[in-house]
Amino acid sequence: MDLNVFGAVHWIYLAISLTLSAVGLFCAKKFAKTEKSQNIILKCIAGMLLIWILINRLSQVFRYNNVRWEQIIPESFCGMSSLVLSLAVLLGKKDNNVLHFVWFLALVGAVITIMYPTFLDQGPTVFYLPTISGLLHHSLSLVMVVALLLFNQIHITYKKWYCSLFGFTAYFTVGAFQMSVFGFHDAFHIVEPMLSGTPLTAWVIAPIYILGYGAVILTIELIRKHKKKINGTSISEE
Repeated sequence: MDLNVFGAVHWIYLAISLTLSAVGLFCAKKFAKTEKSQNIILKCIAGMLLIWILINRLSQVFRYNNVRWEQIIPESFCGMSSLVLSLAVLLGKKDNNVLHFVWFLALVGAVITIMYPTFLDQGPTVFYLPTISGLLHHSLSLVMVVALLLFNQIHITYKKWYCSLFGFTAYFTVGAFQMSVFGFHDAFHIVEPMLSGTPLTAWVIAPIYILGYGAVILTIELIRKHKKKINGTSISEE
């Protein structure tokens, strides 16, 4: 079984997961017209996301002979973002501050990991539990963010910039705690780079993320102003 990145298994997973995600989101947008039905769909996606991130973490706990229950707490950006995103939707209100931090990080992490899953060959088959659960929680994280945007559950704005500051600080605090108290070698790439042989530690990733997030916010605000200008022109002409 070809478990290399961009190998046969990877391409099959991409084709199946992206097709099912696109069809599911299209049907949700087309048929879920009421806020109640949309909330049900969002809660269901969040519930599945929570289940699969917990399965993934438990599979990591029991992966080796020395069971360490503290490993159930994610030590990666993607794992923690899947957990935080699912809980923010299940327990939080529409457009809550946690969503304003985690949506972009979850989106970027999911896209990068789905396209380049470095853990694909960690087991004998793609159905090895740490592998398939890792793929599925990333895919569901992507679906969750897109669904939130489709149903207007989050109003992206520069006024919520501070949410990213508090969110990243919380991640790094958890990571430092895991390393100093639980003895983790690394957490949230504070020490080791995301890709070996690169400088992509958290101290490099964070500024890149901030610049990318800022560019997205700026683009969205410019589009909004452009639409308002066009609408205002149309009204005045009438």
